[in-house]
Amino acid sequence: MEEPLILKNDHPAATASVEEDGLQQKSRNESLWMVYLSTFVAVCGSYVFGCCVGFSSPTQDAIREDLSLSLAEVESIIYSMFGSILTFGAMIGAITSGSLADLMGRKGAMRLSSAFCAAGWIAIYFAQGVVALDIGRLATGYGMGVFSYVVPVFISEIAPKNLRGALATLNQVMICGGASVSFIIGTFLTWRALALTGLIPCGILLIGLFLIPESPRWLAKRGRQKEFEVALQKLRGKDADIVEEAAEIKIGVGLMVAQQFGGINGVCFYVSNIFKSAGFSPSVGTITYAILQVSGSGLVLACLITGLSFYLKVNELALNYVPAMAVTGILLYIGSFSAGMGAVPWVIMSEIFPINIKGAAGALATLVNWFGAWAVSYTYNFLMSWSSYGTFLVYAAINALAIVFVIKVVPETKGRTLEQIQAAING
Repeated sequence: MEEPLILKNDHPAATASVEEDGLQQKSRNESLWMVYLSTFVAVCGSYVFGCCVGFSSPTQDAIREDLSLSLAEVESIIYSMFGSILTFGAMIGAITSGSLADLMGRKGAMRLSSAFCAAGWIAIYFAQGVVALDIGRLATGYGMGVFSYVVPVFISEIAPKNLRGALATLNQVMICGGASVSFIIGTFLTWRALALTGLIPCGILLIGLFLIPESPRWLAKRGRQKEFEVALQKLRGKDADIVEEAAEIKIGVGLMVAQQFGGINGVCFYVSNIFKSAGFSPSVGTITYAILQVSGSGLVLACLITGLSFYLKVNELALNYVPAMAVTGILLYIGSFSAGMGAVPWVIMSEIFPINIKGAAGALATLVNWFGAWAVSYTYNFLMSWSSYGTFLVYAAINALAIVFVIKVVPETKGRTLEQIQAAING
């Protein structure tokens, strides 16, 4: 007797099929829950990163007044050091990030960087002079440098291929979120209280790391077979078949340059001064800036608009339009950066390097990134003294070159496993 094409719900085969589908769906839900939890814990490090970046702009005037820095030239030099020493610390973190992540594991590296950031925030809170401030800033910068490498790498290594891009992008979203919150609440809190708020995501991260598995790819690289299988099973669900993925696992310096030398840290660290010099309210401008961080497009256009506003101001032309043009250009710049060059290089970096050299190659790419960040943030005030509009024209030209670089060089990674991406690059 032939089986009917459509089985009734009370038929044994239909019941078994429904039960099997139910188990598979439950397994998928369990696996996604663990992947999402692991991603959330990791991007708390990204949020700390954003808090560090966003701290200097809203606190700039308050720190100068509190420390009685009266000479304009001395203020400029000291505060440029305070702003840029963060990226100097990040360069040190970048140099060691790959080795730390390879030696201690992705979770171990995140623990260490969180501890450095917490110590830095405490040092800033208790600081009574410039030296203590710079030491605290250096410590948080070191933690940032490690986070900037290990967070996108960890996410790319735990996520299934269909979710990897979306989850990795959360790294930049949380960086923007941390910076945005710092910009907003920094207009209401004292600079010491703002430093204390940076301890909250550090604590969440340290606790959360006890609840999530280590990167299966790192465990496989270290030859820890049993732990590798357990971690992968947790991430994919207890009823999931992990044989094929396990077998695959066993068997962007240029983007970083373009990302940083486009001027993002010069703009980000000194956004309040940009608004003030253009005749716009710093508080209103920075809050609006924070809201628009996660959307928009047009880095080149943004730099040209901002440069034009300063050109008009210097030459006393159309002065009524200068504040609006400057603010429009800066907000467009931040939105464009957050939507594209801010997020994508970290995603690409975490995907294209093979596991056997990921530590060294990733550390080099991260070092290049943070060297660019340091160079831009340290030279920004001096460039503005040279030519306010010329500074943004330089940034516009670099961003235009970045577009050409992306078109010519960067590979597509959508819908591929990390192993398939590497095989395509090798081919």
